Amino acid sequence: MQLKEVFEQVKAASRGLSQFTDEQRNRALLAVADDIIVHEDELLAANAEDLVRMDPSNPLYDRLRLTPERLEAIAADMRKVASLPSPLGRETNRRTLPNGLRLRRVSVPFGVVGVVYEARPNVTFDVFALCLKSGNACVLKGGRDASSSNERAVELIQTTLTRLGLNPTVVALLPATHEATAEMLSAVGYIDVCIPRGGRRLIDFVRDTARVPVIETGAGVVNTYFDEEADLEMGKAIIKNAKTRRVSVCNALDCLLVHRGRLDDLADLVGQLAEQNVIIYADERAYVALENKYPYLEHATEESYGTEFMDYKMALKIVDTFDEALDHIARYGSGHSECIITDNSAFAREFQACVDAACVYWNAPTSFTDGAQFGLGAEIGISTQKLGPRGPMGLEELTTYKWLIDGEGQVRA
Repeated sequence: MQLKEVFEQVKAASRGLSQFTDEQRNRALLAVADDIIVHEDELLAANAEDLVRMDPSNPLYDRLRLTPERLEAIAADMRKVASLPSPLGRETNRRTLPNGLRLRRVSVPFGVVGVVYEARPNVTFDVFALCLKSGNACVLKGGRDASSSNERAVELIQTTLTRLGLNPTVVALLPATHEATAEMLSAVGYIDVCIPRGGRRLIDFVRDTARVPVIETGAGVVNTYFDEEADLEMGKAIIKNAKTRRVSVCNALDCLLVHRGRLDDLADLVGQLAEQNVIIYADERAYVALENKYPYLEHATEESYGTEFMDYKMALKIVDTFDEALDHIARYGSGHSECIITDNSAFAREFQACVDAACVYWNAPTSFTDGAQFGLGAEIGISTQKLGPRGPMGLEELTTYKWLIDGEGQVRA
């Protein structure tokens, strides 16, 4: 089948979605969630085919890997999405004009959402769940590394929808080729919005070449500033969680900034990271403070500070002032997630006001930047742009609106 035919089918299916009730959508999501558990062995077997083709040292390996626990979490997230209120038909504005026309602004689906993503098979289920619940059809373009996992996942979804008497073409998976990506990004009239989800290279390519509208989800170059007035034990816990909870995700810590007044605490502050062999790329002052005290120490370079590591690696820089920390983040941050650890509430509020990022934390790790953690059920990506959605994109962010105008025969002069 030609890809244009696929786009036509999905577009037609998206129009049919308007006739689905929220109860039907919820029933479908719950059924797919159940089938994920029922067919766990098949999903894991398909995933194993992908894993054997990837070097375990590749930072994407952890993102690619499915486990029974991760499938349970995927199913739980899908059930959570089903339990959330529908984002459709919400009235966000109402007014009556002097001529008697009655205006209402209500939320509606985009129509067809296209998502380009890398080696993350969980995204297949997350995107389907959020799109179906918000009344959107979806076209998925996964990476070659996860082709077997994605194919089995979409097959499971479509089989479940067919069993329920629903149109299975509300979700389509494109071939894992560069040509398919190019056709998707040029599918004007079929795809209403495209969302890239992956590293900087993928995001830049989609933004620079797409002819369809794009919501940019940014790479995560994440900083945490440990202030002179920060609590040491709190800082140790936050830094460890932000860096090592799951290193391959976009909310993981990449650069730690430490006020010069806390140099004496530096070895204690980062010492726990050695338990997981985290390599620290330190500036000169930090290197001197940690030499012979931290086993995995390297000299930082200019490139260290703008890198999204997605690995057990972290940059470290000593700053003289609060303002220097702000300047560093403005220069090297990607607008994703930033954090300050401090007991000084005035500094914390100034940090949150000044830092230009989608999510800005005070005394909590950036690992919380996640749709499920924010109570959104799941996420379709973390938007770092300012026009339109920003931060974790859940159901509400997958809707637009239209105006409904009721009249009684009025004509314009």
